[in-house]
Amino acid sequence: MFSALLTTAGTTPLVLDSPHSGTAYPADFDHACDPLVLRRAEDTHVEKLYDFAPALGVAWVEALFPRSYLDANRDLTEIDQALLDAPWPGPVATDARVLSKVRLGKGLIWRTTDEGTPLYARKLTVAEVQARIARCWQPYHAAVKAAIDAAHARHGYSLHLNCHSMPAVASRFATDFPGLAHADFVVGDRDGSTAAAALSARIVEHLRGLGYDVAYNHPYKGVELVRRYGDPAQQRHSVQLEINRKLYMDEDTLALHAGAEGLKAHLRSLVELLLATDPRSL
Repeated sequence: MFSALLTTAGTTPLVLDSPHSGTAYPADFDHACDPLVLRRAEDTHVEKLYDFAPALGVAWVEALFPRSYLDANRDLTEIDQALLDAPWPGPVATDARVLSKVRLGKGLIWRTTDEGTPLYARKLTVAEVQARIARCWQPYHAAVKAAIDAAHARHGYSLHLNCHSMPAVASRFATDFPGLAHADFVVGDRDGSTAAAALSARIVEHLRGLGYDVAYNHPYKGVELVRRYGDPAQQRHSVQLEINRKLYMDEDTLALHAGAEGLKAHLRSLVELLLATDPRSL
């Protein structure tokens, strides 16, 4: 039976989620793409980098399905109608910034890889997309929301770290900044709208203190999971954290390298910092 996600309940105010590290490719994917090329679409090994977190009482939500099958960090309106064999029956995004990602082939359902290679040799049906939403997007978001709600109910505030990785250099069809050499980390809070600026600054300062090059809200501000669940006015703080893959893996072979253990230790120190932080006092 296909399992869409893995969850671990927490006892602390902190929730971590990894929407893009899944490697369980569903039988109905029917892609026409080299499997290794698809593997490079994943936030490879992110779940391993944070595998210490549940033992610290941190709630964990992990997508097991691949990002290229359905991107849980996109809104349900981010439909690429060029991929479908019939008009989409629901609402479709009209915001220019959202549409720029859809045009790149990176909507809710991917049309192309980061290098522009088509994923499919045919059009998808509306029913196929609806089935993916029901099996993957809806349970994933329900789990993230439930974990954040539970943390907030226990402590009066919640901290949510949305965990990602990024290539060392942006690919041609990955973002609006092709060829950009990424920093070691990118901290995103949608320009202070999903987390207290002081909390994001604390994360940035901590990582810089460890010797990393850290960017803030560029080129990644955070997408649907922080937008949907971050509400700092209600003491619900959501931050997207991107890690440069060169710090822990070989991007060609996808193998972890010697840097992974040191990086994991630094991520543990960040998680411990967040566990010791009450954003109401910032």
